[in-house]
Amino acid sequence: MKNTIIEQTEVFVQNELGEDATGHDWFHVDRVRRNALHICKEENAGEAFIIEMAALLHDIPDEKLNESIEKGEEKLETYLQTIPLTDNDKKHIKQIIATISYKGGQHTELSTIEAKIVQDADRLDAIGAIGIARVFAYGGKKGHPIYDPGIQVRDAMSLEEYRNGKSTSIHHFYEKLLKLQDLLNTKAAREMAESRHQMMETFLEQFYQEWDGQE
Repeated sequence: MKNTIIEQTEVFVQNELGEDATGHDWFHVDRVRRNALHICKEENAGEAFIIEMAALLHDIPDEKLNESIEKGEEKLETYLQTIPLTDNDKKHIKQIIATISYKGGQHTELSTIEAKIVQDADRLDAIGAIGIARVFAYGGKKGHPIYDPGIQVRDAMSLEEYRNGKSTSIHHFYEKLLKLQDLLNTKAAREMAESRHQMMETFLEQFYQEWDGQE
């Protein structure tokens, strides 16, 4: 039964996000799922089925990908009603998805190990070489400049400022991506993050050299 539910959910997510060009496509979701299951195994913690389902569905209600927060939540709820899960499992999956987003650094206490693992897996896909590619894909889609040295890096932000304030793709490294390594919940994720974090540091160093006209 669980395998059937996973397969049905894969099809649903591919249909919903398959054409996404912001870095939140099916391949992102699949990487998050695989990272989450790897962390689950390495940590020997959490219920793998709940982790996999939450990872697969984590971007379905994302307000960035829907007309509104309410429309996104409705889409997730409607899908969950089509699969034979207990009310507790559905509630747990929705709770994980509702609490793992970065949202400008607003701290949300995670109540379960499953939520911590899915959050780590999602954050791992926001850093490293993949993270670099995704931040420029998202920035381009949203009309953000690559870089403008005249814009200040934002620190403490409301969700509204984080979503809609003036920024650039390079600034996003300082406003979010470079912070993620220290915000990871599990030892396994922190180990996976080390080389990815270094990749971003190296990229930024090279970027500024080329920006300033140096070889």
